[in-house]
Amino acid sequence: MGYARVSTTDETADPQSDALSAAGSFKVWTETASGATTTRPQLTDLLSHLRDGDTLVVWRLDRLGRSLPHLPQTVEDLAARGVGFKSWTEAIDTTTSGGELLVSIFGALAE
Repeated sequence: MGYARVSTTDETADPQSDALSAAGSFKVWTETASGATTTRPQLTDLLSHLRDGDTLVVWRLDRLGRSLPHLPQTVEDLAARGVGFKSWTEAIDTTTSGGELLVSIFGALAE
């Protein structure tokens, strides 16, 4: 499942949605909200739909995380639920051992 976010109504999420669909996302939640905003109803809805074995896909890391500490925490929360995470642009995939290592490094940097 995919998540696309733009910061303003002047932007379009179409390129993100197209990339997420190409990556295999059968449904994409789209949101217009600042990255610093803590209230993101579409993201909350998406997270409530994810189940063990699912994978959350974003176009870029900054589409998901509000801050460097927030991003690894979100990915760790997903992992605890058995949900994978992929960032299309950065080629991060926590369903692989290399992706798990990279997320661990992000977490260490955030601390």
